[in-house]
Amino acid sequence: MTLLNYWHYISFAVILLIFIVGIISSLKQKTTKIMSAMIFTTFLISILLTVFSVIIVDKYTKKVGLYKVKSKRLLSTEQIIYTGIVKNEGDFPIGKVKFEIKLVNKGHAIGNVKGGDFYQTSDFLGLFSSSKKGSAGSAPESKPQTITKTFVVAKKLQPGTAQSFRVYFKFPGYFRSVSFFTKVKGR
Repeated sequence: MTLLNYWHYISFAVILLIFIVGIISSLKQKTTKIMSAMIFTTFLISILLTVFSVIIVDKYTKKVGLYKVKSKRLLSTEQIIYTGIVKNEGDFPIGKVKFEIKLVNKGHAIGNVKGGDFYQTSDFLGLFSSSKKGSAGSAPESKPQTITKTFVVAKKLQPGTAQSFRVYFKFPGYFRSVSFFTKVKGR
């Protein structure tokens, strides 16, 4: 859910005005077929404008900063922990702050991808059985080389305030030389 500010209400008022003008002009039509088509079109355009206005107003009024992002890998539990601080740098409150982390296995971050960079299973019995995926004569089993996780790290963040966060998730054991990319979004 997004928190609404006065820019949202201004855009809703303009869209409501467009809707009313569209309905009035469609009611002036003499044939019911044209009138019903115009009413439906006016309704559909108003819904689309409302959705786009919420997205656009959120993009330009809700600004979030990400600071002091650190990662730590816990080998005992095979997890990775990300900590940091999110700050509302805009003039309006933010309903939810989402933190997105993207892990990329070696080779993919710099565009250097070779055949050996992809993980393939290597069980000895799989070479002789044809019922298993990854066996001789079929495509080898592959695992994702890019993992994206999204977390809600703050709720109802007021303008100018900051909040620390900590998120963790299972780290893929087959990843080597990992590059990570982070971003935050406010809604």
